[in-house]
Amino acid sequence: MIVAIHRFADLDALSRAAVEDLAAIAGEAIAARGACHIALSGGSTPKRLFQLLASLGKRALPWDEIVLWWGDERTVAPDHADSNYRMTRETLIDPLGLTRVHRIEAERDPEDAAAAYEDELKTALGVPPVLDLVWLGMGPDGHTASLFPGSPALAETKRLVVANPVDSPLTKGPATRITLTLPAINAARHVRFLVAGTDKAETLAAVIAGPRDTYPSQMISSADLVWFVDEAAASRLHPKENER
Repeated sequence: MIVAIHRFADLDALSRAAVEDLAAIAGEAIAARGACHIALSGGSTPKRLFQLLASLGKRALPWDEIVLWWGDERTVAPDHADSNYRMTRETLIDPLGLTRVHRIEAERDPEDAAAAYEDELKTALGVPPVLDLVWLGMGPDGHTASLFPGSPALAETKRLVVANPVDSPLTKGPATRITLTLPAINAARHVRFLVAGTDKAETLAAVIAGPRDTYPSQMISSADLVWFVDEAAASRLHPKENER
């Protein structure tokens, strides 16, 4: 299996490359379909990317034709400190005055919120809905979006958005997360993993070069899948590692 890996010196370099990649994908999508639909990720790595995008100003990209979605959300109110939406609103949406935004209403009953978000995707994009770009992170345990090792959502083959019960040290015990499923992510035209930091190095090496079907991140199989990694995260990879 070919695995495309782009390595960068640090998080800033990775973020700048992701901006250029977004500009190319958005231009292509808008020319073909009139809009570019992106599912965003939470966490510290995309936060730096969002800050960079905001610093470039609204004229740097065709934001009026870019539509924002989320890959997952914690079951908290939108103003909660742990909300992925809040982080994006503070770093990207408000600074640029973006309005084409579809947040997950995670303050609702989780099952209802998941069903409503799936319906929203279908209404906007048709059946099946195909996102133009999904940005993903990866946790030290190999999870991505809120698809955690051993969680029920990994077995989902029909639903596009689910309320996923998880129990992980990273969630500090039992929790419910609302997440896009593998069918929804793998249907996207482009998927980009954004991975930075030494705490990801061992898992990244195992995900790229180890046995398959061990980590949720290995279950992503979009037709155009690329890993953007900084040197800290890539420190355990073979210098020429780009396939297995």
